Amino acid sequence: MCLADPRAILKVALAAGAALALAPAAEAAIVVASSGPSAAAYPVGRKLDDKGSVVLKAGDTVTVLDAKGTRVLRGAGSFAVAAPAGGPAKSSTFAVLTMQRSAQRVRTGAVRTGVGSEPAASPNLWFVDLAKPGKRCLVAGQPLRLWRLDTGVAATYSARLDGAASVPLAFPAGAMIASWDMAKRPVKDGSVLELAQGAAAAKFTFAVLPSQPADAEAMAATLIANGCTAQLDLLSSTLTQP
Repeated sequence: MCLADPRAILKVALAAGAALALAPAAEAAIVVASSGPSAAAYPVGRKLDDKGSVVLKAGDTVTVLDAKGTRVLRGAGSFAVAAPAGGPAKSSTFAVLTMQRSAQRVRTGAVRTGVGSEPAASPNLWFVDLAKPGKRCLVAGQPLRLWRLDTGVAATYSARLDGAASVPLAFPAGAMIASWDMAKRPVKDGSVLELAQGAAAAKFTFAVLPSQPADAEAMAATLIANGCTAQLDLLSSTLTQP
């Protein structure tokens, strides 16, 4: 019996290993919203292989997010998970939306979340929108900035963090952003910020992330895991494909 040359076997093994190392990782998508008869089969947070398909019934709506943005799939029918070829990736939009900027470089404008009469939304994922109380995710070591859409008049809120004495939080006329003093009043994981202005009140509970997720899918998964639904909605609507 003739035995194979060990050196030849080693070369083949090394070549196969190199091919596996160089092979591109399979892209994936994540469900960011679902409703209808098949909602249980496609819950929010479910990962989908881009080589697979989504099978929907009449009345189903499933929104998936991947590197090319978010797409809304409506049943009945079978839909490829992978976005159609040729469309632009949303990586630059994602980078702008999640940018951590110095106070001097904060963009104070608003962006449209859709077309027609869709309301304007915060231009940054990390700004805390006063109109949307609830759970908010922050990145450790980054500033906390609160954002409002209406800049017509100056406004001052009574702000209370974790039950401590309240302090004023002021928005000058024309300003969309107010910065929280993290040095004097640090926001920790699980911290609760209560804001009041007259009869209006809002409460925010914070989840502090150790670092910023690197891409849109990882960001969506992190926001879902921490219950930061307002930020998930902003991410999804901003990355919507044409």
